[in-house]
Amino acid sequence: MDRVEGLDGLRQTPPGGVLAVGNFDGMHLGHRAIIDEAIRLGRQHGSKVTLVTFEPHPLSVLRPDAVPPRLSPATLKQSLIEKAGVDRLVLLAPYPDVLSMTARHFWELVRDEVRPAAWVAGDSFTFGKGAAGTIEQLVDWSRGSGVAVHVVPPRQVVLMDMQIVAVSSTLARFLISEGRLRDAAIVLGRAYALVGRVVHGRHRGRTIGFPTINLDCADQMIPSDGVYAGRCRVGDAAYPAAVNIGPAPTFGESARTVEAHLIGFSGDLYGQTLQLELLDFIRDQRTFAGTEALRIQLNRDVAMADGLKNFDPARPLAHI
Repeated sequence: MDRVEGLDGLRQTPPGGVLAVGNFDGMHLGHRAIIDEAIRLGRQHGSKVTLVTFEPHPLSVLRPDAVPPRLSPATLKQSLIEKAGVDRLVLLAPYPDVLSMTARHFWELVRDEVRPAAWVAGDSFTFGKGAAGTIEQLVDWSRGSGVAVHVVPPRQVVLMDMQIVAVSSTLARFLISEGRLRDAAIVLGRAYALVGRVVHGRHRGRTIGFPTINLDCADQMIPSDGVYAGRCRVGDAAYPAAVNIGPAPTFGESARTVEAHLIGFSGDLYGQTLQLELLDFIRDQRTFAGTEALRIQLNRDVAMADGLKNFDPARPLAHI
């Protein structure tokens, strides 16, 4: 996959290709449906697929207090896009030349300078200054232009409670905030993954027989407090993990942390950036009478996490 940046990078897109534009945070099943349609059209017409995304979110400049928490840091987002099979990735940073561009101006740039054969978008797609451009306007403007606009309908899935919902990043954030990691995986089409650098913690875990890694995941949405079953890849090996998110009430600590005990791993990971998949919720946090009671519970947590090491939370129910 070729990667370029800025409006000049967009202008260099070979004409006659297929274009998809959006934020694509989380790369959920709705995003995948848009990309899959673009790839289908590209194969049909023998042309390349270019995906245009904003990095970081435009609100990070316009309204920093209103930026939605990220589902996928930049490196993970780009990796997921590459795995989806697009040929070219254009990254648009929220610089003045991008933020000041009206919807009509952006459309004219695409029509006259990029000149794609097709533009694929979801039915809630907005674009241009103030997100004033709508998918309805895009369809209207495209008539007779030589750019065929393809609107992909919302993707629907069945959650664990049998509720049928439309996939969206907003829904994924809600589910993650509630600790509903299995439902979030159904929406995302994969286990939700935290990406962070291993930093030093209190080093208390090793003293009670459960050494942990502490992840700094400041650039990403953290699920609600609790203990989770996880999986962490180190090099070529994947280790099941018992993950604690939140404070350490037994030791009187209120700061939230992400700690993971990698089952079967021994070694020094400080300073490395790791990807930690969260597979399922195990239990709420609680305060224990002492370290021995905590150790007994941790043994149970580790057994639960180890039992889920091959679990795929994205496919407990059929998608519709």
